[in-house]
Amino acid sequence: MNHNTPLPPASPRPLRHLAEVHRRVLTTAQLRAHGVSSAEMTEQCRTGGPWQQLLPGVFLLHPGPPTSEERLHAVLMYATRESAPGVPTQPGAESPHRPVYAEAMITGLAALTLHGFTSAPPLLSLEKIDVLVPRLRRLRSAGCARVVRTHTLPTPQQVTGVPVAPVPRALADAVSELADAGAVRRLLTEAVRAGHCEPASVVRALNQAKLLSRPHVVDAVDSLLAEGRAIAEDRLYRMVHDYGLPDPVWNVDLRLPGGPHLGGLDAYWPEQAVAVELDTRAPRQGLRQDDDALWSEYARKREHLERLGITVVHITPKKLRDSMEQQAAVVRTALMASGDREPAAYVVVLPR
Repeated sequence: MNHNTPLPPASPRPLRHLAEVHRRVLTTAQLRAHGVSSAEMTEQCRTGGPWQQLLPGVFLLHPGPPTSEERLHAVLMYATRESAPGVPTQPGAESPHRPVYAEAMITGLAALTLHGFTSAPPLLSLEKIDVLVPRLRRLRSAGCARVVRTHTLPTPQQVTGVPVAPVPRALADAVSELADAGAVRRLLTEAVRAGHCEPASVVRALNQAKLLSRPHVVDAVDSLLAEGRAIAEDRLYRMVHDYGLPDPVWNVDLRLPGGPHLGGLDAYWPEQAVAVELDTRAPRQGLRQDDDALWSEYARKREHLERLGITVVHITPKKLRDSMEQQAAVVRTALMASGDREPAAYVVVLPR
């Protein structure tokens, strides 16, 4: 028997069997499907009784404090979109005891804890658990559930059977509730340092949440961008070393003799006239150029260098993280192809 199977009205054990139900957290509709009347629910939740009501329409079928897992599922049950009258969406027969939550996911600090952030607090210490729902849902925050609304729900990630917002979105929702500059900086830094996401995706989420007008968030973003660039540069160094590429000159500026500045490069092979540029753009609306303007700046520099016969390989930090071998192959191909090109114009190479 699972919690989708209604009990016959004459069942001799309408309540005792519910102790075996998945995590012992059920909605009013699910309890009714098990043959439990409203009067029985009220009686079971009396002072000193065996049950308790955690949230409107959500019951915990044991006394004492709920576990962190029970709180998470209670919040999701409260917020989930129901697919049929009174019955939350359920999985197929291959997983009869794991609920599937529609149009609701954990976000904010609770989501970061589930993602494995060491700088996020333990779940049991959180007074509120943020749950992300569509903007038009008619749902209010209640008890330990804080409702966060969005125009477009992101695709959730499943963590221990719980739908969780992606790290950039969860970070933005967490930061929106934090006034502690140190806490914000620790969360953003860990997101990049631990490899959860790239700085650009974090800044984009903060920008969409209109959080970049807060001075303590701006300061944390500056640290985040510096951290992200340092990590990307380290990956570039490792790529050159681990895949046996010839040593370039690192972090240089190029100039025409007696002429204008051509721009900075992260790595340059003078004999082959091949350059690598890391794309660490992270536009911040209202604070820096927008994404189109930044990309145009990259493109202009690249076109100018290539007119001079210099091959520019453009690499993003994400590609270095996810496909370093492929990026090394791209650079190696450019180095090998240099002998088939016309000699590049003479340029002056200066340390940056």
